[in-house]
Amino acid sequence: MNRFKRNKKRFPEDFAFLLTRQEVMILKSQIATSRWGGRRKLPYAFTEQGVAMLSGVLNSERAILVNIAIIRAFVNLRHILSSNKELALKLEQLERKIEKHDTEIHAIFEAIRQLMAPPEKPKRSIGFHAT
Repeated sequence: MNRFKRNKKRFPEDFAFLLTRQEVMILKSQIATSRWGGRRKLPYAFTEQGVAMLSGVLNSERAILVNIAIIRAFVNLRHILSSNKELALKLEQLERKIEKHDTEIHAIFEAIRQLMAPPEKPKRSIGFHAT
C-alpha cells in the first residue's frame, strides 16, 4: 500500500478510490469477516485499470501473482457479461418471434371458430305470394 500511496498520480479516481464505511460493512457481511480487529482506516478499491497500474508499481513475487489473477478474473467477468448480452439479444429475438406467432395463432383460432359456428338461417320474407 505504501507504493500505491507514493505513486498517487498514477491512480486517478477511475483507477482507485477509497471505500465508504457502508461499502466496507457490505463487504464484511458478504465475506463473513469478523468485526473486531483489522483495519483502522478505510481501504482502497482498484478498478481493472488500477490493477493493471499496480503491476508496474508493486514488485514482490506475491503482488505480481495476485495482479495476474485479478486481471484474469476481470477478463473472465468481461467474457461472462458479453455472453449474457448475446443471450439477452437472442431471448429478445425469440420473444418477438413468439409474439408474431401468437398473433398468427390467434387469427387461426378465430377462423376456426367462424367455420365451426352454425350457419345463419335464411330470413323469412313476410311477403304475400300470389296463388
